[in-house]
Amino acid sequence: MGKGKSDNNILIKNKRATFDYELLETFMAGIVLTGTEIKSLRTGKASLVDTYCIVERGEVWVKNMYIAEYFYGTYNNHSERRERKLLLNRKEIRKLETFAKNAGFTIVPTRLFINEKGLAKIVIAVARGKKAYDKREAIKARDDKREMDRAFKH
Repeated sequence: MGKGKSDNNILIKNKRATFDYELLETFMAGIVLTGTEIKSLRTGKASLVDTYCIVERGEVWVKNMYIAEYFYGTYNNHSERRERKLLLNRKEIRKLETFAKNAGFTIVPTRLFINEKGLAKIVIAVARGKKAYDKREAIKARDDKREMDRAFKH
């Protein structure tokens, strides 16, 4: 599969991130992947559930991101949940580092996709954990919106 239009429909979302966290600022980063990882990603076999990022020695790493082993990969296949390096510029890394040092903040991936050039990109967000009552409020707002949409359709 080359760099065609069929690659652009890969979009993996982390729906739990917007529910569990209040997203403050987002960054787009590239990911360092092996050959079997990008092939598996192009088939859509990845997940961002329970994934988080850390800043370590001036580098940003994504931890616990699941990319399924490539079906046709032999002994070269990757491990499914290995740490993967994110590609950001120094200014962005410094900004993330200051957020990460403060208590109550975390860095969570929200979307993973393949851009028009065929490169894997990940959108990460600096987030603050929501309290239980914030989550209940979000559920109520979503239910109210659903009810209003139903009322207008009939």
